Amino acid sequence: MEFEEESAVLVNMADMALLFGRILLSLLFLEEGIELASNFDNALEAMARLGVSAPVAIATIVLQLGAGLAIALGLMTRLAAFGLGLFCLLTALLFHTNFASHNELLHFEKDLAISGGMFALIVAGAGKLSLDMLIRRHWKTRLLA
Repeated sequence: MEFEEESAVLVNMADMALLFGRILLSLLFLEEGIELASNFDNALEAMARLGVSAPVAIATIVLQLGAGLAIALGLMTRLAAFGLGLFCLLTALLFHTNFASHNELLHFEKDLAISGGMFALIVAGAGKLSLDMLIRRHWKTRLLA
């Protein structure tokens, strides 16, 4: 009986907020990754004009799709958030530095804000409504059996 009480999953508002926050953060990367992958040749050309090599462009698409999906599902959330947080920070610092343009400044600030959200997700973790927690509970159950 004691084990059943410990393993009970109580979902609270914080877990719901983490779930919705993860989904909202991931949508940006999933949509962009799908768009880039769907128009692969055009994406490579556009990135080449910005000085981004084909291998880096491909890695960018894979990161957006893989880490975006991982965050949405709550799978290896901290690692995925670290990757996307670093990606957004580098994107801001490398590509959006023309502060004379209000649009560029806005993109710079947006990328910094998303990066901050990802770094906060590293600290918070995915919450109870995640594959991370499901896997953790599965292994805890197997180890105690």
